[in-house]
Order: sequence, then structure tokens, then C-alpha cells
Amino acid sequence: MEYGLVGLLILVANIYAIYQTLASGASTAAKLIWTLVILVLPVLGFIAWLIAGPRAPAVRA
Repeated sequence: MEYGLVGLLILVANIYAIYQTLASGASTAAKLIWTLVILVLPVLGFIAWLIAGPRAPAVRA
């Protein structure tokens, strides 16, 4: 049961990371590379994205 919960948390984190990557202002090539890294290496890709990944532009009021 514990492994199922961990897997679900990793899945949710990766979906969030991919969404944020696609919503960022990065080039199409950078978005594609980051998405592939996150999909191929789920845990390491997510950690790398947290450290160095593109960010969505800040919303200005």
C-alpha cells in the first residue's frame, strides 16, 4: 500500500512539473527536452526540474 501512495505522489508531482514546463516562456525545444526528461526519469527528472527547470511567467495584477 505504501508504494502505491508514493507512486501516486510522484505521478502528481510529474504532472505538475510538466504543466508548469509547458506554461513557461521557454523555447519549444527546451519545453520538449524538459518534458522528456521528466517522463523518462520520473524522480530524478522532477528533482532536476525543481532545481533548474523553466518557470511559468509571474502573473501581474
